[in-house]
Amino acid sequence: MLKVNEKKIYLFSKRFLDIVLSLIGLIFLLPVFIIVAICIKIEDKNGPVLFSQTRVGKNQSEFTMYKFRSMVSNAEELLENLLEQNETTGAMFKMKNDPRVTKIGRFIRKTSIDELPQLINVLKGDMSLVGPRPPLKREVEVYTQYQKQRLLIQPGCTGLWQVSGRSNIGFEDMVELDLKYIVERSIFKDILIIIKTVLLVFNKNGAY
Repeated sequence: MLKVNEKKIYLFSKRFLDIVLSLIGLIFLLPVFIIVAICIKIEDKNGPVLFSQTRVGKNQSEFTMYKFRSMVSNAEELLENLLEQNETTGAMFKMKNDPRVTKIGRFIRKTSIDELPQLINVLKGDMSLVGPRPPLKREVEVYTQYQKQRLLIQPGCTGLWQVSGRSNIGFEDMVELDLKYIVERSIFKDILIIIKTVLLVFNKNGAY
C-alpha cells in the first residue's frame, strides 16, 4: 500500500487553495460559461448544457461530476457500438474522431473548456484542483488492487497525467503517474501542475 501524504497543514493548504481558486475561476469565467451554454443550445437544443455523470472518488465513494456537454444527447446509447474502436489501453475509452462529439464539443474539448464546470465540484469538496482523474464505475470494476490505489486520495480536475501528455498516454502509464503524484504530492507541486495546466490550454496537442 502506498504511503499517502495526509499531513494536516498540507490538507488544509490544499483545501484553501481549492476554495479560493475555484471561486475566482467561477466568477471571472462566468462570461465564458454563458457563451458556451448558448453555443451548445444552438447546435443541439434537445440536450442539457451541462453533462452530469457518476464518477468514483476518494476511497471509491461516488459523486456527480459536471462538464459542459460536448456530445450528442444520446451519446451513452451509442457508446456500445464504438467500444471496438477504443484508441487507448486499459479501462478507459478514448477515440480521436469520436462521431458523437458535436462541433462546439470538439472545440471545447481541444481547449479543455468542457472541464470548467468541475470548479463547482471543487467548491463542493467532491474534487480537488489537482489529483487523479475520477474514473467511471464501469472502469473501476475492472481495476486490479494495484490500480485501485489511485483512488486513495481526492480526485482532481488536472494532474500529473494531464501535464505529461494527456490523451497520448495509455492507462497503465496514467496509473503510474497518479501513484507517483500520490507519494510525492505537496503544495509546491500542486501549484506547479496548475500552472502547467493553464499553459497547456493554449496547446491543443494530446487533447481529444
